Amino acid sequence: MPEDTFAFIIHPIQIKKDVARKFPLLGKVLPEPIINYASRFFPPLYISEITGIQSQDTGKSIRGWFLAVPYTPPTMMALPVETVYRKIVATGRKAESLGARILGLGAYNSVVGDAGITIADRLDIPVTTGDSYTVAVAIEALAKAAEHMEIDMADATVAVVGATGAIGKACAQLLARRAGRLIVVGRRVDAIEQVREQCQGHFAQVASSTTVDDIYSADLVLTVTSAIDAIIEPQHLKPGAVVLDVARPRDVSRLVAEQRDDVLVIEGGMVEVPGTEVDFHFNFGFPPKRAFACMAETMALAMEGLYEDYTIGRDLEIWRIEQINEIATRHGFKLNGLRSFEHAVTPATIDAVRERAFANRRTWKPVFS
Repeated sequence: MPEDTFAFIIHPIQIKKDVARKFPLLGKVLPEPIINYASRFFPPLYISEITGIQSQDTGKSIRGWFLAVPYTPPTMMALPVETVYRKIVATGRKAESLGARILGLGAYNSVVGDAGITIADRLDIPVTTGDSYTVAVAIEALAKAAEHMEIDMADATVAVVGATGAIGKACAQLLARRAGRLIVVGRRVDAIEQVREQCQGHFAQVASSTTVDDIYSADLVLTVTSAIDAIIEPQHLKPGAVVLDVARPRDVSRLVAEQRDDVLVIEGGMVEVPGTEVDFHFNFGFPPKRAFACMAETMALAMEGLYEDYTIGRDLEIWRIEQINEIATRHGFKLNGLRSFEHAVTPATIDAVRERAFANRRTWKPVFS
């Protein structure tokens, strides 16, 4: 019987820092514009073998590989989509040659063009973007953070920024079932109105907006755009707000961490990978045995032996989100800890934010009107 295997494609996001993880000298010496330009000419890169992942349900072990498309986000945005497709497909062919039986697309690899459909058509192995489990983990992480900050989601105003994208739209539809009020934010009036209509008829009162300024009234913010640069600045958030940033590169400016000690910013949720000897043989910025949800989806599908195109395209199905959440949970994947700008969010951190927010609300006045 064939071995259960997978591969996952990454690419540099924090450009100099990520390049330095694999090539320390190049990351240190080369300026970012040179890396952006040079990345156009690099072939697909083998990063590492992933070992030690084991199902808590079946005891089955799986093996995988990290590969890299060398393009940076600015390069991907600047090049013709067909050029980017060819590089991702070439990387996928490398995964096939290693013996991978399913391929996960990370970060911009998953959003370029038609969000994985063309990539899947051109490869012999099935493809997933990992977006379904990303949604499931994001909703769980937001709910957990709200609980820590003593925010009742049923009475709260929740904003989804980037609500016309695949992940944002699915998150908005699920949050409409739980939030008291929901604001969906996107750039195009027609597209965001469609999302608003899809979210109506559930628990939340739903409003739409084309400006990020309108998240100022939100108690909870989930942001997941495909912007290259940060779009949420300190002035966009009220005291006590919780922001879950699922986007890579980040949507939330580092200035928020530096200037706003009265808001809680967290990343999309770390997932603990099952197995006592899990080793990625590569440091992508998480503690040992922790992975992004998109990575975990690919691993869980291999563990389940579910080798089919799973999450591709821009319309995520709620049943599929629920299914991969059940599969991943059964095999032992779980949300483990909250992080903010590469640091763990501790109970002491949350207490400090909550206390500062309480103090600042006394003098709080909206910036936008």
